[in-house]
Amino acid sequence: MSERISVMQGDITRVDVDVIVNAANSSLMGGGGVDGAIHRAAGPALLAACKQIVQQQGECATGHAVITEAGNIPVKAIIHTVGPVWHGGERHEAELLEQAYRNCLDLAAANGYRTIAFPAISTGVYGYPKEQAARIAVDVVYKYIGIRPLPEEVVFVCFDEENTRIYQQYLTQL
Repeated sequence: MSERISVMQGDITRVDVDVIVNAANSSLMGGGGVDGAIHRAAGPALLAACKQIVQQQGECATGHAVITEAGNIPVKAIIHTVGPVWHGGERHEAELLEQAYRNCLDLAAANGYRTIAFPAISTGVYGYPKEQAARIAVDVVYKYIGIRPLPEEVVFVCFDEENTRIYQQYLTQL
């Protein structure tokens, strides 16, 4: 089963998968880090799709996920999730981060997507400790794909060397 999970360092907007995950903010209007990179790569169609979702259902709550078209990124869709801001671990951050990963996997499976790429959710400006976030991500994905056929393959796409090393370390422990 661990052969269904991999890690790579690179640009999530250039990964050959069915769907990528955006570590979004609750407004879905783009921001810094991976969110800004995805919005820049996808172009105005993504912003328009996000605005439509916010008009229909309001902002995206922490731990929740929504799906949109991909604009100029060559994937079938983008799943946007809002990870928790780190406040020392006393505000249910771990549960919210688990929920964010599970909701993304549920959306991917419900739409029949075979392959999905995740960034390191909440570890940038949201300040989640990288090792704790990686452990949660790997554990949630490992348990999820252990009992479900989809997605068939999950790729953790890390922007930097440090996160790549951390994810590789946890994957070898599976």
